[in-house]
Amino acid sequence: MNLKDKVSIITGGASGLGEATVRRFAEQGAKIAIFDLNDERGSAIANELGDDVIYFNVDVTSEESVEAAVVGTLEKFGAIHINCNYAGVGHGEKTVGKEHVPHALDSYKRIIDINLVGTFNVLRLCAAQMSKQEPLNEDGCRGIVINTASVAGQEGQIGQAAYSATKGAIIGSTICLARDLAQYGVRVNTIVPGLIHTPLFDALPENVYQSLENSVLYPQRLGKPDEIAKLAQYFVENDYMNGECVRMDGGIRMQAR
Repeated sequence: MNLKDKVSIITGGASGLGEATVRRFAEQGAKIAIFDLNDERGSAIANELGDDVIYFNVDVTSEESVEAAVVGTLEKFGAIHINCNYAGVGHGEKTVGKEHVPHALDSYKRIIDINLVGTFNVLRLCAAQMSKQEPLNEDGCRGIVINTASVAGQEGQIGQAAYSATKGAIIGSTICLARDLAQYGVRVNTIVPGLIHTPLFDALPENVYQSLENSVLYPQRLGKPDEIAKLAQYFVENDYMNGECVRMDGGIRMQAR
């Protein structure tokens, strides 16, 4: 499936990996709906890129919010062919912290709700729409879902119990989702990023940033958001890629801390 004139819903599309994918897909002629909570940034990107990019304020954990934005996307573009899920948050909290205080249950549930439930909430509604559409090629392809995990889903560090649980679950569910949706011609793949240079890293002290770069096998630098976007494009264009989790991490293997 090529990107030209295909309709893509991209969560977290107002910044970081999501924004990079929005921009790359737009360059290839895709029509894009950005789902995000950053109204200022989301609207600015949509206005910059033109009529084929729209923005919706979406809380991925809310069924009503996502349903309304999916309807809005269909009203504007008439179909959904691609769903890229980048929306998520990080969190650091030990299972038992200082003074023997246990991990707060509310914060654990919040990370699960945003990163895992939010991802599933969006993909299930997008996949349901894809399943109703006419096939796009001789293979019967109707669409693709691209989820985002993290190397923390396989090598979680100290304090990442909640975050790693969400990313590990996304990795583990990839083949199951692909099997569920195979009868409809909908593929599912997962990107597993390592250390990618998003604005979050700009606030780090130079010595900390350098240490992170040195931890990467090769090349010894942080990944670029567009390198993740290129992998998303590859997933879309290669119809034989299905049920796969692909690490994009420069060969890094995360240590305990």
